[in-house]
Amino acid sequence: MSHRRRLTRLALTAVLAATAFLPLQAPASAQTAFPSVNGNWGAPGPYATAVEIGAVNTLYYPRDIASSSRRHPVIVWGNGTGGAPLVYRDLMLHWASHGFIVSAANTPMSNLGISMRLGIDELAARDDDPSSAFHDRVDLANIGASGHSQGGAAAIVVGADPRVDVILPIQPGPLADIDDVHVPAFLMAGQYDDIVHPFLVKAFYYDATHIPAIYGELRKADHFTIVGDPGPFAAPTTAWFRLHLMDDAQAAPVFHGPGCGICTDTATWSDVRRNSLVP
Repeated sequence: MSHRRRLTRLALTAVLAATAFLPLQAPASAQTAFPSVNGNWGAPGPYATAVEIGAVNTLYYPRDIASSSRRHPVIVWGNGTGGAPLVYRDLMLHWASHGFIVSAANTPMSNLGISMRLGIDELAARDDDPSSAFHDRVDLANIGASGHSQGGAAAIVVGADPRVDVILPIQPGPLADIDDVHVPAFLMAGQYDDIVHPFLVKAFYYDATHIPAIYGELRKADHFTIVGDPGPFAAPTTAWFRLHLMDDAQAAPVFHGPGCGICTDTATWSDVRRNSLVP
């Protein structure tokens, strides 16, 4: 072997030996944890927000999403009968301030969930489009479905979509089949709701023996408490989605364990039930 080749091999060996002990670098696309809110689920989150009104869906999302260093989970929303996203604007912006992209169906008749599914399709296309502010910023592996009244039933319908990871039906109407859902469900009712009576929501809960299911009945809430200022709906819904779509460990005690937050907060909740599949 020539002297030059021997020196080259020795140099290469030295480089390989040195780099073997260097720390591994995380890939540029790796997710970092979302900012903690220290359990203040009902307070505005750390993100400034923006709104985009489209033909099929209205988007509520973090304003700096184009320059964000992470992908953001998705919530698709269905309105109550005759409603529009504007009716629920405060709740949608609250979720967006916590880092979620909310796609709210513009339809006043959401029960079939068609526009909600189209919202997922649209965000998937934007995530794939290099010219979009949402390019590589949509976390399509973490999608939740929610809605109020007829839209609550739509959240159950959309919960059968394999792309959806968790559902949050709020005072859901009866036209849905929870047997088709295969993801965790938090079914919310209002103690004084005389349109979607609590027993109707409980019927979904009792039928959901195949999935982790929670029934939560907000004390003194009627069917329209959520309209405008979401009041008591803001904190538990945010905690639910942060737990399941952001892996926020601080939210787990709100729902899990023998002394879970909603189980012991009798000032806020008039009835809470959890089936045996809930941790």
